Amino acid sequence: MTREDPKKFGNQSETLATRFLEQKGFMILERNYFARKLGEIDIIASCNDSLHFIDVKSGKTEFDPVYNVTPSKLRKIINSAHYYMKTKNIDSAFSIDALIIRYDEVEFIENVTL
Repeated sequence: MTREDPKKFGNQSETLATRFLEQKGFMILERNYFARKLGEIDIIASCNDSLHFIDVKSGKTEFDPVYNVTPSKLRKIINSAHYYMKTKNIDSAFSIDALIIRYDEVEFIENVTL
């Protein structure tokens, strides 16, 4: 039995997430945005004049990937989102979202910081 490469699985999950978002009317602006010393944002997208900073979590085990959306991870995404908007000179409404993939099921959770 071979173990699936976690990086490859993560990339496949992000591609599935991107397709899901595009079907919902989102325009993908960036994937895997990295703010040095702050963290990574899996997907940055826009929809209805609002920016969405999206953390993608996926899994193929009994452990639900939603539990990987931790307060520490959210703080890093929030800081990275502020950095992104500052460096791009953007003043816009935004939300921090999670996109959870369980096998082939997709759950989109908006405003996970509320």
